Parts: sequence; C-alpha cells; structure tokens
Amino acid sequence: MSRYDRWNAILELVAQEGRLSVEEASQALGVSTATIRRDFDQLAQQQMLMRTRGGAVAQSVSYDLPLRYKTARHADEKHRIATAAAELVTPGAVVGLNGGTTTSELARTLATLSTLESGFTIVTNALNIASELTVRQHVKIVVTGGVARQQSYELIGPLATGVLEQVTLDVAFLGVDALDVELGASAHHEGEASVNHLLISRAAHVVVVADSSKIGKRAFSRICPIGQIDTLVTDARLSDALAGELTEAGVKVIRA
Repeated sequence: MSRYDRWNAILELVAQEGRLSVEEASQALGVSTATIRRDFDQLAQQQMLMRTRGGAVAQSVSYDLPLRYKTARHADEKHRIATAAAELVTPGAVVGLNGGTTTSELARTLATLSTLESGFTIVTNALNIASELTVRQHVKIVVTGGVARQQSYELIGPLATGVLEQVTLDVAFLGVDALDVELGASAHHEGEASVNHLLISRAAHVVVVADSSKIGKRAFSRICPIGQIDTLVTDARLSDALAGELTEAGVKVIRA
C-alpha cells in the first residue's frame, strides 16, 4: 500500500468513526504503529485531522481534501453515478464539466461510450480531465484559462471567465461539495464556486453529480440556488426524505 493510499484509508476511517487510535489504524491497515504515528503527524501538519494522545480525531470543520486523497472515497457509488449521468449525453453534445472525483469519473465514462464515438465536445476548467481526454480523437476539449488550484486541479479566477462567456453548453455536469434545498449547491472554495456558477449559467440543462454523503449538507461558498439545478444524479443511499425535498423543489432525482 502506497503512502497516499494509506493516508486516504486513514482519512476515511477518521471520517467514519470521528476518532481513531494508533493501534486501531495499525490493525486495520496492517502496518506498524510507528508508521501510523508518522502518518498521523504528517496529516495533522496538513490540517487534515487533529492529533490526540494516542490517536487522531476528525477536524471540527469540513476540510477541502486534495483531489488525490478523495479518489477512493465512495468509489463504487461514483462509478454508478457516472454511468447513469452519461446516459444524459447525446452524440454531438457540448458538455460542461467542473473538477472533482465524480466529474472525472464521468469524463472517463463519456470518453469510452460506444454511443458517443461520432464525437462530442467537453468544456472544462479541470486540468486533469483535459489532460486525460486529450488523447481521445473523438472528443474535442476546450479548456478555460485561469490559475490552477492545487487542491482540485481546477482553473479559477478572472482569466477563467473569458472562455466561458463565449460558449453555449447543452448540459453542464456539476460536482459539488454540498447540496442543500435551502442553500443550493456549494463548494469549499469561493474561487471554484464563482467559476462553477458561470459554467452552469451557460448550460441549457444543469445536472449535479454527487454521492449521497454530500446531500443535505452545506459548504462555505454558494455556487447556485436549488432553482438553477434541473437534475441530481446520486447513489441509492439517498434517503426518501431528502429525495422528496429535492423533488418538491423542482429537481429531478436519479438514484443510481
């Protein structure tokens, strides 16, 4: 197990339990207690958890983890979400994608669909999506300008708006940090929220793709109100109560 994989597993355990001892992590991951102590110390230095005597606890506030640590979280759900969301894209469509693990999974799914082999266009501010799909000859890639944010590989800032103001999208898929009926869609970082807001404003149809752990939650910066979202594609764990609230707010809910 690589260091990043180990850190990801530790963060997942802390997120689930709220508190994790050195011994518990050592047994769960099959590595020495000395390795776990070093991992805890390094993760605490990066403010991803809080160190305690003999262990670690989750941060008291929601923290924006780097994309490389998020990849394995809810991986099965994200794959199913991507598969369901991809069915909303037709050949020749112009598709907007922001950054994130779910939208990255969706981009890979779209690129390999036989139904889209005749070609389509992706407009994105995510460097990892653009880089991965550039080799696909049937996919036209349009990348915004902007300053790269290391946490998410997204281009943000005033330079990102120039391209987005000149394009029209058939559908925009929006990865979010949180989705709440009252607040709408939100992100941890205000720069990402601003660019994402402009991205969806250019789309005829707006689809949020997010696993159920993000529904009913709020993050720091608002992307858009719930009224600007047409469809939510999420996993089957979304409760009937939350699904009902979203439906009443005018959002079509697809549980994959």
